[in-house]
Amino acid sequence: MKLLYKYLLVVFCLAIYLSCKNEQKTKPTNKIVVSFKKEGALQLKKAASDSIITTIDIEIADNDYETQTGLMYRTELGINQGMLFVFPDMQMRSFYMKNTKIPLDIIYIDEDKSIVSFQKNAKPFNETSLPSQAPAKYVLEINAGLSDEWQLQVGDKISFIKN
Repeated sequence: MKLLYKYLLVVFCLAIYLSCKNEQKTKPTNKIVVSFKKEGALQLKKAASDSIITTIDIEIADNDYETQTGLMYRTELGINQGMLFVFPDMQMRSFYMKNTKIPLDIIYIDEDKSIVSFQKNAKPFNETSLPSQAPAKYVLEINAGLSDEWQLQVGDKISFIKN
């Protein structure tokens, strides 16, 4: 009888140990929440007339960490918001949508602040390369569909100010 109790006690303790061990494996998920931080304002202008198409608030990515992270992990971007990437030089650029939850229009802009190409409706989480069609110094990301809604074209211009 004592042997049976010892056996049951060992089984009971083992069950409790395994139960606790399984609980330790399930860690709470860390949700990354990144909010928009207005760092400037950007105007989009028609090339032919220099008339203002729209003005948006921008967050500016101008260092390695910010340009590599971009709009990753964001769950929303306002209609009048965007992210402007500022690079130190003009060259062919390529973006992708890794860890990006929002469909975007990616607008490539040269050193004269003229639009040189688009990648419209970039799909969330897609890691396919989305290259520029010409060298760019700036890249503007906005919600997908806005470049068509605003009737943006190659040659249209931007101007921006930092806060």
